[in-house]
Amino acid sequence: MSIMSKSAMSKAIRQAAGCTVAQADAAVEAVLATIVEGVKTEGRFSLIGFGSFSKSERPARQGRNPRTGKTIDIAASTSIKFSTSAALKKSL
Repeated sequence: MSIMSKSAMSKAIRQAAGCTVAQADAAVEAVLATIVEGVKTEGRFSLIGFGSFSKSERPARQGRNPRTGKTIDIAASTSIKFSTSAALKKSL
């Protein structure tokens, strides 16, 4: 499993594009902000050839506390799902 921080992503961009630290940092921030804003306003953001980010609404439900076995209420929540594109799946 590969995990990359924003600073590691910025470093990879600097090495690939030969740009400055500030330019690479700005590029990472701009891409992430664009994705978040697209999901916020439209409910979905698609990057052709890579995949789609979409808002996922989870309704309120009841669950169980595993330690006590007591029923608990779990609040409704919103999260983001990612679906890979066919092109990305094929390249793997």
